[in-house]
Amino acid sequence: MKRFYTIAILFAATFTSYSQSLGYQDLALLFSQNDENGSARFTSMSGAFGALGGDISAININPAGLAVFKNSSFSGTFNSRKSEITSNYYGNSLATEDQFFNLSHAGAVLIFDSAYNSDWSKFAIGFNYRITKDFLDSFLAEGNSGVATFTEFPLDNNATPIDYNIADGQSFNNRYGGELSEINIAFSSVHLNKLYVGIGFNAYDLNFSQKSTLIELNSDGNGNELDAYSYQENYTTGTGFSLNAGFIYKIHPNFRFGLAYQTPTWFTEIAEESNIVNNDGYFADTEITVNNDNAIYNNTSGGYFPYQELIYKLKTPGKLTASAAFIFGKNGLLSFDYSNKNYKNIKLSGDNFTTENQFFQSELRNTHNLNVGAEWRFDRFSIRGGYKFEQNPDKLAIASDNLEGYSIGGGYNFTKFKLDFSYSDNNRTSVYNFYPGFNVNAADLNIDNRVFTATVTLNL
Repeated sequence: MKRFYTIAILFAATFTSYSQSLGYQDLALLFSQNDENGSARFTSMSGAFGALGGDISAININPAGLAVFKNSSFSGTFNSRKSEITSNYYGNSLATEDQFFNLSHAGAVLIFDSAYNSDWSKFAIGFNYRITKDFLDSFLAEGNSGVATFTEFPLDNNATPIDYNIADGQSFNNRYGGELSEINIAFSSVHLNKLYVGIGFNAYDLNFSQKSTLIELNSDGNGNELDAYSYQENYTTGTGFSLNAGFIYKIHPNFRFGLAYQTPTWFTEIAEESNIVNNDGYFADTEITVNNDNAIYNNTSGGYFPYQELIYKLKTPGKLTASAAFIFGKNGLLSFDYSNKNYKNIKLSGDNFTTENQFFQSELRNTHNLNVGAEWRFDRFSIRGGYKFEQNPDKLAIASDNLEGYSIGGGYNFTKFKLDFSYSDNNRTSVYNFYPGFNVNAADLNIDNRVFTATVTLNL
């Protein structure tokens, strides 16, 4: 069945059928997604804070929650992520494990009581930094498709060049780097201690890289062997912004609901540098050797490393979030967030992206996502848990392509400061086609992320 993520079959003109790296439609989708990083309390409850507030990380979901804070505070978060990607390529399975460490979040909220006799009794300003999307990852795929694509040795001087048309194996090593980070500034107030309203501004900084190496081993059936090495790299930077606004209404001391909207993110300039450009007929840094000739073909010999630059714009989808929370006095709570995000609204501009934009319209969909969180308190100690579901944006995705995650955590309130911890695990499946334009199956990927998060909060 056709699946989308990292299929990389539709490219701009210079990329057509030559790139083992992500295409522009894949990058646009990747830059539109969110890891929901935040404080340990936030992540232990799977980010279900749209109607709760009271946590600086919720500023990105519903800025109205800032006014729920009782006092000013500062918090900082460290996380450790263990990523395991298992590839399956023509029956051969390989697992790649990586460990990453980040200062994933830091923020502060300042609370001001109204100095006047007013129905608006409290005002709050929040500042927050967080890693929206951590791109760091890698995987290795090896196997034999039976299809040889490097069939000639460019330095072959024979009258009839040897045809290395028998595939003996392929290997693909892929590494991603960088992150999408954001800074949030928001304002919130409460009316008659029931209606909380808020508005926020979000600024984004994008840094992404991909480095991939394709190794192909071929032969001619007469003992002659050819080894080809193809290296591609892509460096992407950009800046963007979005707005968000929302409200929380306290119907009853035990029940509240919220509604929030985040506008699309407008990346006003994305700059890409890549070596995916025609260099002597190869769209990569390429080296080819054969066992029957001491010569080595290298299209970068003499320090010739051609590259191309492209500047473009990207608009990501907006997001609507509806939330509800049940508060059981001082004992605990149960929270639900439902969000809707229409990936059809992704748009690339600044170059000829007609094919990519048509792809977004015809192949992607409006997604439905759910976050559930619970907390129970024992005096100063709290235990927490959560569940999240994110629907894959591809219309023809299979069930395992959807992201599902579970989280647990706990915390202790020392009055002047708090310590919180969480552990989350989420997984999904995907595919990666590093032979676009050829009759070769994509590598199946099983992606699992386990994240440990620790937060210190100081009450000011």
